[in-house]
Amino acid sequence: MPSDAISDFAAINSRVRVMFSTLLTKQDFVNLSETANLEGLLGQLKNTAYGPYFDRVKEKELTARRAAFQIRERLAETFHSIIHSSPGYTRPLLTQLYRNYEINNLKAVLRGITSDSSWDRVRYVLFPLGDESSLPNEAMLETRNVTQAVELLKGTPYYDTLTFAMKRYSTEQSLFPIEVAIDLDYWRDLWKDVNTLLGQDREYASRILGSLLDMNNLMWAIRYRAYHNLSEEEVINYTLPFGYRVRDEDIRNIAAGADIPQIINRLYPKIQGVSELLGDLHSGLPRLELLLQKNVVDQCRAAFVGNPFQIGIPLGYLLLFEFEIQDLIVLFEAKANHIPSENYKNFLLIDL
Repeated sequence: MPSDAISDFAAINSRVRVMFSTLLTKQDFVNLSETANLEGLLGQLKNTAYGPYFDRVKEKELTARRAAFQIRERLAETFHSIIHSSPGYTRPLLTQLYRNYEINNLKAVLRGITSDSSWDRVRYVLFPLGDESSLPNEAMLETRNVTQAVELLKGTPYYDTLTFAMKRYSTEQSLFPIEVAIDLDYWRDLWKDVNTLLGQDREYASRILGSLLDMNNLMWAIRYRAYHNLSEEEVINYTLPFGYRVRDEDIRNIAAGADIPQIINRLYPKIQGVSELLGDLHSGLPRLELLLQKNVVDQCRAAFVGNPFQIGIPLGYLLLFEFEIQDLIVLFEAKANHIPSENYKNFLLIDL
């Protein structure tokens, strides 16, 4: 660790712990869940740290989608603050983690093109990166053509990957190979940044981001086999050969048709009832993904115990913040559509 990193970490640790204290509690979520409608839910949230972000919008414009966009603005500002306050050698990893939102925006715009969606419909689905984005989102959407939209990305980190993937898109007219290529390229770069760290920084980053990578890799492999009927070779090609707990051998075994519950049980012995859970893959896989996300949450919270001079604290907080927003968006949609709690509570990370 560079000599000036300890003082930098002391400052960022104090700041992040203050931010951590503003995360919503279980009781907060219970109260939000008990509100009668979206208006009541947003009324309660206006008394929290999210309040100023709703004040930027007229009351009548606060649909579930727009409310989700507004709370993401808080996450964007928090990322920006933490990145610029962290020790210099940690910023490439934090910046790469933040770039995942740009990846999601890129996929959303391409989907908007193929579904012939208007800019007004797409714009508030996007993560609010503002001037930090390298994507000409609106111009891409206005081309109404995936090939032309990709050409607008010359000079960005995505152009070469997209150009290569376009060969298969042209044949299949499906965004699937494009999205897979973007995701794999992103996670390779993120894992490379993790492995440039040393000591406890690398240990914490590997544990937190590796758990997230493992979850994605496992869910990709299982879904490719169960939903897309991909060949063994394709499943291997469309996943990653590295991770924190999940190894290349595990992914290859799934691709070859091995028993999925047995693999999950070995990798995650604390998860109970996997065989029953995956008896019906259609309903079981979303629940499995949620349980794997809870494992990531545990890794994030564990980073706050022990040595404060390491990257796990800002990483852990940022992911916990993202997961909180994920739960809030579930509530937004549920309240906007008058869905009873028994029908949505199993989609929340927090146990109500």
